[in-house]
Amino acid sequence: MNNNQVIYPEESYDIVGAAYAIFNELGYGFKEVVYQKAFAQELKKRNYNFENEKEIEVKYDNVILGKYRLDFIVDEKIVVELKVRHALGYAHIKQVMGYLKAGNYKLAILIYFTEEGVKFRRVLNSYKDVGVGI
Repeated sequence: MNNNQVIYPEESYDIVGAAYAIFNELGYGFKEVVYQKAFAQELKKRNYNFENEKEIEVKYDNVILGKYRLDFIVDEKIVVELKVRHALGYAHIKQVMGYLKAGNYKLAILIYFTEEGVKFRRVLNSYKDVGVGI
Protein backbone atom coordinates (compact mmCIF):
# COMPACT_ATOMS: atom_id res chain seq x y z
CA MET A 1 0.00 0.00 0.00
CA ASN A 2 1.10 3.55 -0.60
CA ASN A 3 0.31 6.76 1.24
CA ASN A 4 -2.44 7.74 -1.21
CA GLN A 5 -4.66 4.83 -0.27
CA VAL A 6 -7.60 5.25 2.06
CA ILE A 7 -8.15 3.00 5.08
CA TYR A 8 -11.32 0.91 4.71
CA PRO A 9 -12.66 2.88 1.73
CA GLU A 10 -15.72 0.76 0.92
CA GLU A 11 -16.86 0.53 4.53
CA SER A 12 -16.26 4.25 5.09
CA TYR A 13 -18.32 5.19 2.05
CA ASP A 14 -21.15 2.88 3.09
CA ILE A 15 -21.14 4.02 6.73
CA VAL A 16 -21.38 7.66 5.70
CA GLY A 17 -24.06 6.67 3.20
CA ALA A 18 -26.05 5.16 6.07
CA ALA A 19 -25.98 8.53 7.83
CA TYR A 20 -27.24 10.27 4.69
CA ALA A 21 -30.07 7.72 4.36
CA ILE A 22 -31.10 8.48 7.94
CA PHE A 23 -30.96 12.23 7.42
CA ASN A 24 -32.96 11.97 4.20
CA GLU A 25 -35.78 10.35 6.14
CA LEU A 26 -35.57 11.98 9.58
CA GLY A 27 -33.98 15.33 8.85
CA TYR A 28 -32.54 17.43 11.67
CA GLY A 29 -33.86 18.10 15.15
CA PHE A 30 -33.89 14.85 17.10
CA LYS A 31 -31.83 13.84 20.10
CA GLU A 32 -28.64 11.89 19.52
CA VAL A 33 -30.20 8.68 20.85
CA VAL A 34 -32.79 8.73 18.03
CA TYR A 35 -30.05 8.92 15.40
CA GLN A 36 -28.12 6.17 17.20
CA LYS A 37 -31.12 3.84 17.05
CA ALA A 38 -31.68 4.66 13.40
CA PHE A 39 -27.98 4.11 12.68
CA ALA A 40 -28.07 0.69 14.36
CA GLN A 41 -31.06 -0.22 12.21
CA GLU A 42 -29.29 1.00 9.08
CA LEU A 43 -26.15 -1.02 9.92
CA LYS A 44 -28.32 -4.13 10.34
CA LYS A 45 -29.92 -3.52 6.94
CA ARG A 46 -26.45 -3.25 5.42
CA ASN A 47 -25.33 -6.52 7.09
CA TYR A 48 -22.59 -5.06 9.27
CA ASN A 49 -21.42 -6.62 12.48
CA PHE A 50 -21.36 -3.92 15.12
CA GLU A 51 -21.51 -3.14 18.79
CA ASN A 52 -23.07 0.00 20.11
CA GLU A 53 -22.16 1.63 23.41
CA LYS A 54 -19.02 -0.54 23.43
CA GLU A 55 -16.96 0.03 26.55
CA ILE A 56 -13.17 0.06 26.34
CA GLU A 57 -10.78 0.38 29.25
CA VAL A 58 -7.70 2.51 29.69
CA LYS A 59 -5.13 0.61 31.74
CA TYR A 60 -1.80 1.34 33.29
CA ASP A 61 0.23 -1.37 35.00
CA ASN A 62 -2.82 -3.67 34.70
CA VAL A 63 -4.95 -1.21 36.66
CA ILE A 64 -8.07 0.22 35.02
CA LEU A 65 -7.71 4.00 35.04
CA GLY A 66 -10.85 4.84 33.14
CA LYS A 67 -13.32 3.73 30.53
CA TYR A 68 -14.60 5.06 27.24
CA ARG A 69 -17.97 4.29 25.73
CA LEU A 70 -17.97 4.25 21.93
CA ASP A 71 -21.20 4.94 20.06
CA PHE A 72 -20.39 2.17 17.58
CA ILE A 73 -17.59 -0.14 16.58
CA VAL A 74 -18.27 -1.52 13.10
CA ASP A 75 -16.76 -4.82 11.94
CA GLU A 76 -14.45 -4.71 14.97
CA LYS A 77 -12.31 -2.06 13.28
CA ILE A 78 -14.06 1.27 12.63
CA VAL A 79 -15.16 3.57 15.45
CA VAL A 80 -18.25 5.62 14.60
CA GLU A 81 -19.26 8.55 16.78
CA LEU A 82 -22.55 10.35 16.11
CA LYS A 83 -23.24 13.96 17.09
CA VAL A 84 -26.17 16.33 16.72
CA ARG A 85 -24.43 19.68 16.31
CA HIS A 86 -24.27 22.77 14.17
CA ALA A 87 -20.62 22.26 13.22
CA LEU A 88 -17.61 20.01 13.51
CA GLY A 89 -15.74 20.39 16.77
CA TYR A 90 -12.07 19.97 17.63
CA ALA A 91 -13.05 18.57 21.05
CA HIS A 92 -14.84 15.71 19.29
CA ILE A 93 -11.75 14.93 17.25
CA LYS A 94 -9.71 14.76 20.45
CA GLN A 95 -12.41 12.56 21.98
CA VAL A 96 -12.24 9.97 19.20
CA MET A 97 -8.44 10.11 19.18
CA GLY A 98 -8.63 8.85 22.75
CA TYR A 99 -10.97 6.07 21.63
CA LEU A 100 -8.61 5.07 18.83
CA LYS A 101 -5.61 4.98 21.11
CA ALA A 102 -7.35 3.13 23.96
CA GLY A 103 -8.87 0.53 21.64
CA ASN A 104 -5.90 0.32 19.27
CA TYR A 105 -8.14 1.05 16.27
CA LYS A 106 -6.97 2.66 13.02
CA LEU A 107 -9.98 4.72 12.00
CA ALA A 108 -12.88 6.67 13.45
CA ILE A 109 -15.64 8.40 11.55
CA LEU A 110 -17.28 11.36 13.25
CA ILE A 111 -20.75 11.91 11.84
CA TYR A 112 -22.64 15.12 12.54
CA PHE A 113 -26.34 15.60 11.95
CA THR A 114 -26.66 19.35 11.39
CA GLU A 115 -29.39 21.70 10.20
CA GLU A 116 -27.60 21.85 6.84
CA GLY A 117 -27.31 18.07 6.51
CA VAL A 118 -24.80 15.37 7.31
CA LYS A 119 -21.17 16.32 7.84
CA PHE A 120 -18.43 13.84 8.61
CA ARG A 121 -14.77 13.63 9.39
CA ARG A 122 -12.47 10.62 9.17
CA VAL A 123 -9.92 10.54 11.99
CA LEU A 124 -6.83 8.35 11.85
CA ASN A 125 -5.01 6.98 14.85
CA SER A 126 -1.79 8.98 14.82
CA TYR A 127 -0.49 6.77 17.64
CA LYS A 128 -0.68 3.68 15.44
CA ASP A 129 1.37 3.07 12.32
CA VAL A 130 -1.51 2.79 9.88
CA GLY A 131 0.70 2.87 6.80
CA VAL A 132 -1.86 4.61 4.59
CA GLY A 133 -3.43 8.00 4.08
CA ILE A 134 -6.74 9.45 5.14
